[in-house]
Amino acid sequence: MSSYALSFFRFWADLWVLLSSGLSYFFKGELERKETIKQMYVIGVQSLPIALLTVAFSGMVSALYTATASVELGLSYYIGAGVAIAMAREVAPVLSGVVVAARAGSAMAAEIGSMKVTEQIDALRAIGVSPIQYLVLPRVIATSVVLVIMTIYANIIGDLGGYIVAVNYGVPSASYINSILHYLTPYDFFMGLIKAFIFGLIIALVGCREGLRTEGGAEGVGRATTSSVVLSIILIFASDFVLARIMFPPK
Repeated sequence: MSSYALSFFRFWADLWVLLSSGLSYFFKGELERKETIKQMYVIGVQSLPIALLTVAFSGMVSALYTATASVELGLSYYIGAGVAIAMAREVAPVLSGVVVAARAGSAMAAEIGSMKVTEQIDALRAIGVSPIQYLVLPRVIATSVVLVIMTIYANIIGDLGGYIVAVNYGVPSASYINSILHYLTPYDFFMGLIKAFIFGLIIALVGCREGLRTEGGAEGVGRATTSSVVLSIILIFASDFVLARIMFPPK
């Protein structure tokens, strides 16, 4: 078996070990609550402005491309629905996940990687503290929860950005809003939140895994940070395709 195949299986095995071990601590009630709250602030609050700006401009661009042609064709009523459905199903969870992966996922890998190369991880094990319980689980819970919350805000801001552009291009305000209310379903919205939760799991598990496997001093920390971002973004888009096929199958 080639080294690439071994690396592939080792990667998924590592993620499974982190997830299963973390869940065992969670269901035993051994979650580090203070660390989890701290990570929610670091991952969620500090990443929120960047994510909202990104999604807002995406909503504006979506409305910009469709508004002029739709008004000319008499289809302006459907612009709000198009923007809102795209936001709920894809844009809000995916872009929020990418922003968190780039900002917080890289920070996880760098922080844990620095602890690994300075032997702080070994020190935790020496005093009987599990790195998975103390470092991994709080980050997994925090990332999954805050990404769902960020996606809710991103949906609102993205629809608002689309509204501003659409109205400026001649779409009646009432038509935009009524279109969203008529065509956007709770199913679309909640499926997007489920995607966000899964993306949060991916970002935290990959970031922690890359950090825990860091070797080679400062250079190794840099490699772990880069690989964490790259792998997280690839897995976000790959899992998004799979989830979209399951949640929204072609009719």
